[in-house]
Amino acid sequence: QVQLVESGGGLVQAGDSLRLSCEASGSTFSSYSMGWFRQAPGQEREFVAAITDNGDLTNYADSVKGRAAITRDNAKNTMYLEMNSLAPQDTAVYYCAANRRWPTLPVRVVGGYEYWGQGTQVTVSS
Repeated sequence: QVQLVESGGGLVQAGDSLRLSCEASGSTFSSYSMGWFRQAPGQEREFVAAITDNGDLTNYADSVKGRAAITRDNAKNTMYLEMNSLAPQDTAVYYCAANRRWPTLPVRVVGGYEYWGQGTQVTVSS
């Protein structure tokens, strides 16, 4: 079983950039495909980005495509999400998630992940 801890959230201005980190422990990080999701108040959790176990494949939601980059460093047991051109609609709690069933697929759905972090708040002011 893997434990996940997100960091890097905070209050930023519209147009700023941000890098979120997700540190894993307790299991072999390279055995999991990983994903980022976000949830705004009153809304369902939505897919942001995903990456396979060795980082060779990535997938992005249309809402962030072209201004987000998901990467991972298996030697550091850490995954990252860099986003630029942030807008108020990016405000949400951002969660990282791990999937062991399909490590070679960048899974886009919430139900595809077995393990979740507790989230980090990102607030973008206009």
